[in-house]
Amino acid sequence: MQPTPPALLLDVDGPLNPFANRWRRRLRLRPRGYTAHRCKPDDWVARHAPLPEEKVAPLRVWLNPAHGPQLAALPYDLVWATTWMHGANKHIGPVIGLPRLPVIEWGELFKPGPDGAHWKVPQIVSWARGRPFAWVDDGITAHDERYVAAHHDGPALLHWVDPARGLRASDFAVLREWAEKQTR
Repeated sequence: MQPTPPALLLDVDGPLNPFANRWRRRLRLRPRGYTAHRCKPDDWVARHAPLPEEKVAPLRVWLNPAHGPQLAALPYDLVWATTWMHGANKHIGPVIGLPRLPVIEWGELFKPGPDGAHWKVPQIVSWARGRPFAWVDDGITAHDERYVAAHHDGPALLHWVDPARGLRASDFAVLREWAEKQTR
């Protein structure tokens, strides 16, 4: 029987949408390989209430279509771990060529995590239930590493991605190497 591959928990804003590159945003210069996409996720429209949806300006995200095939080629089960939740399957995955993925559904968004940990970490550990996982996010800190080490019974890689640059070749190399070690 084949062992279950580790899960790769994907955040959108930062790793896939390099939103923090402010000077590029101001000049509307996309990073190389990225294309601009406009969408109206449900929570985006809700934030602009009471405006009707047709009057809400779309959200602009930068996505790199090469990321989908690169992620799919990694030896992981891909899972959305983003505030986009199911919206990632509607607005992000199709643009970069990913199939419909499972989604970690967050209870309360942005509720401070214990001991300085990211608010997502307790729910990620609960979702994983000891399964090996790698998590890519732009909000990862040493607090998260400590929390996962203390509360998760399996291997875990918490991989910080620069939100001004998004996923790069070096990030994919780290993810591949770690996953291959888990399946040996």
